[in-house]
Amino acid sequence: MKRKFFYLLTFVFFFLFQTQLNAQTGDSLLQQADLPACVQYALQNQPVIKQAQIDEEITERIIKGKLADWYPQLNFDYSFQHYFKLQTSVFNGNRITLGVKNTSLGAFSLTQTIFNRDVLLASRSKNDVRLQSKQTTSDTKINLVVSVSKAFYDVLLNQLQIRLLDSDIVILQKSLNIAIDQYKAGVVDKVDYERATITLNNAKAQQRSFQEQIKGKYAYLKELMNYPENEELHLYFDSAQVREEAFIDTTQTINYQNRIEYQLLQTQKRLQEDNLQYYKWAFIPSVSAFGYYNLNYLNNEFGKLYNETFPSSYAGLSLSFPIFQGTKRTQQIKQAQLELQRVDYDIVALKNSVTTEYEQAMATYKSNLSNYNILKENYSIASDVYNTIQLQYRNGVKTYLDVIISENDLISAQVNYLQALYQVLSSKLDIQKALGQINY
Repeated sequence: MKRKFFYLLTFVFFFLFQTQLNAQTGDSLLQQADLPACVQYALQNQPVIKQAQIDEEITERIIKGKLADWYPQLNFDYSFQHYFKLQTSVFNGNRITLGVKNTSLGAFSLTQTIFNRDVLLASRSKNDVRLQSKQTTSDTKINLVVSVSKAFYDVLLNQLQIRLLDSDIVILQKSLNIAIDQYKAGVVDKVDYERATITLNNAKAQQRSFQEQIKGKYAYLKELMNYPENEELHLYFDSAQVREEAFIDTTQTINYQNRIEYQLLQTQKRLQEDNLQYYKWAFIPSVSAFGYYNLNYLNNEFGKLYNETFPSSYAGLSLSFPIFQGTKRTQQIKQAQLELQRVDYDIVALKNSVTTEYEQAMATYKSNLSNYNILKENYSIASDVYNTIQLQYRNGVKTYLDVIISENDLISAQVNYLQALYQVLSSKLDIQKALGQINY
């Protein structure tokens, strides 16, 4: 009975543990992997984002550590000293031994900073230091979102290409069967079904190529999302919505304030101004208050050393002012001024870079959009031509060569149309990033 109970308990425990493990695994997977879900998953699980968030926490601890110097500092010092030979002094011609063989000191000290440029800098710049850390995390998130979005669209359009080729292969197989039947009936020679075979084989080869390519694209998307390697990722999308997302207002103008890089430089400039002020404060004395309470123990016999104490205490102010440091403070001020000027030039360079980035992204988008509209029209025309020639062929008006050519044109138009759609979506993301419209 004990064994049965033990086995039953073991089974129940294992079942509950496995159920909990499966539930946790299921919660970590995406049931509906549309673009917003993939982006959100990446933001929550990507190690780079985790590291950036840890860096924020580290920055917060550093700030609090520096600000802690404003609080009173309480310390305790202990010492013990044994003289093997006491000091001898001469007084009125007589030799006198001074002191005792054993001394011990327990000292409590309390210090309070009144003015110190290090803690003053920490107090003044704490908000900008926090902001800089958050902006760095935001910059990392923006780059990740753009990468995940492009990878998502890449996989998505590869899927569409495979689906279209699946439909094309079904149609081409039917055409091949018709050509074979007509050849067996003696209506046409073998050239027709051989051409149909070539076209079908080309479509299958292209299909296999896309199927292999999508494996690598899926792997890259999973890497960006930090999605479990051995788990399936089923993408969900609305094809009509994807096509609508390809368009953007091309009359928008640049607002540099929206760019996270510009915001970072503005924060860096304020921190550099604080740094300049820090070096100027070097001409102001450091002031602190202090107080000491000492417990002195004196005795020639070690065993009786702590039988009696001789306390002392005092308090006071401390002022420290370096008078001359070989022009060090002056040089540090000039260095800080130059570094501040350098940040100003960094801002100018960034504005030029953002302008160029935007112009290039807009030019690429307009070019891709024009190409997309043309190829979309070509796809529509190729579909009409193919349907018309198929009907004419069945009525004996067109040759099978015309059918093969129209099929090749249709497949080529489909592939080119989808590639153009991806290029438009990708260049739209570049515009949004250049305008600073992607914010996290």
